Amino acid sequence: MAGHSHWAGIKHKKGRADKERSKIFSKLSKEITVAAKLGSKDPSMNPRLRSAIQSARSSNMPKENIERAINKSEINKNINYNTLIYEGFGPEKVAIIIEALTDNKNRTVTNIRKIFQKFGGNLGESGAVAHQFKQRGIIRVDKKKISDNDILELAINSGAEDCSSEKLYHEIITTKDNFNKVKLNIEKKIKDFISSGIEWLPINKVSLNEEKVKSVLDFLTKLEDDDDVQNVYANLELDNDMSEKTLTAW
Repeated sequence: MAGHSHWAGIKHKKGRADKERSKIFSKLSKEITVAAKLGSKDPSMNPRLRSAIQSARSSNMPKENIERAINKSEINKNINYNTLIYEGFGPEKVAIIIEALTDNKNRTVTNIRKIFQKFGGNLGESGAVAHQFKQRGIIRVDKKKISDNDILELAINSGAEDCSSEKLYHEIITTKDNFNKVKLNIEKKIKDFISSGIEWLPINKVSLNEEKVKSVLDFLTKLEDDDDVQNVYANLELDNDMSEKTLTAW
């Protein structure tokens, strides 16, 4: 699966440089708060919280913000966030899966539906596109932390399914069931990751020309900008050359 490239990878190349930092921190804080609320406040005992904190550190989120988000889980006990999955087709019939974290389901679905409609897409029912994806554990490591050869050896010895090296990061892929085991093994060598978690990977991808790719990326960005949306996945094909050229003009 060398050269594996999807929206999450594209976000890393572009998103952290030009998105409003406050919006990024808000999403990270929400995930930290929910993870702390659902489990132990100790990251060593709570894999979801540990992953959320690692992502926050990768985004240069201040330590006090992280601690505040953890403490918020005790303060706002009456606020309950629901994890929701939305499926649909975006521009050019690209299949989309959205993960949202919300305290108001009606608000979230209304906002997401409006974005789909604005870009000529359709928000579908549950199961509409899920069969076009597979869930895998994904761990992204900054290339400055470890060489291509060393990360490949570490991934293999840790039981990973695959490992590839992109321009800015290494990407380790695991089965969903094996994710925590692999992650714990890798954490013995590397403490902080760019991101880690269970993601939706497309089984087959849609190839489009650069103009149409830009339209789809605009749509994905609009979805990401919604406060309740945590993650967006698409079966859009983006080879490395097109990614660089398109992102430059995007």
